Amino acid sequence: MPYVYTNGIRLCYERHGRGERVLLIMGQAAAGRVWTMHQTPALVGAGYQAITLDNRGIPPSDVPPGAYSIDDLVADTKGVIEALQAAPCRIVGASLGAMIAQELAIRSPHLVRCAVLISTKSRSDTVRAALERAERAVLASGTAPPADHQAAMTALQMLSPATLNDDAAVSPWLGAYRLAAPNGTAPGQAWIETGADRRAALRAITAPCRVIAFADDLITPPHLGAEVADAIPDCDLVEIAGGGHSGYLERPAEVNDAIIEFLNKN
Repeated sequence: MPYVYTNGIRLCYERHGRGERVLLIMGQAAAGRVWTMHQTPALVGAGYQAITLDNRGIPPSDVPPGAYSIDDLVADTKGVIEALQAAPCRIVGASLGAMIAQELAIRSPHLVRCAVLISTKSRSDTVRAALERAERAVLASGTAPPADHQAAMTALQMLSPATLNDDAAVSPWLGAYRLAAPNGTAPGQAWIETGADRRAALRAITAPCRVIAFADDLITPPHLGAEVADAIPDCDLVEIAGGGHSGYLERPAEVNDAIIEFLNKN
């Protein structure tokens, strides 16, 4: 895979197709190749070049020891855009990737042409803050729950009832989560603080944005996504039914349509 050196580490990326460039930033503990299941083929088909990135902590990108901050990943992304001479860049981010895109648009507006923010938030409400504290307490204990427990809990948090209640549909997900659980994927990313209230800061974003929220998302529910859309001056909100936090994988046709329709206008 090609790579760039930036911010003191090596980051790997892949290009798909030709045309104006779109950088896709994945969420916590997820590899850039996740986008290739549905989003990069749609973008290439629409005439764009899709660039997927493996954030720090995700091999084959470097895995520095210790806890990471969102500042680290924003600086990494800035370095990639500059190294590829892709500015101003269209960006699509999911979950943590969307929050990275938001911070980049605040701090380096000249790098961001427009952004699609999937499964995002600008703060943590009471329940989400409690969940984040609980997950960090488990991490700090140094004792990982059994793989079956991790797989089941991940499925409940990431998927919609439509998938969870369909035995044939949910079985492959459980298998994938079970395989991933013992690997401790990207432990440095698990310490990233995403609960700070950034609504006031988001008002400084000048790039046009679109928030895509999923009706059944338990991690970043639609009301938190709506707060992001309300805070960014030039931003709309698309809410998609039948999707959980991983709705871009559960409802790819609707998500791809929303992404491409927005990018074509911006």
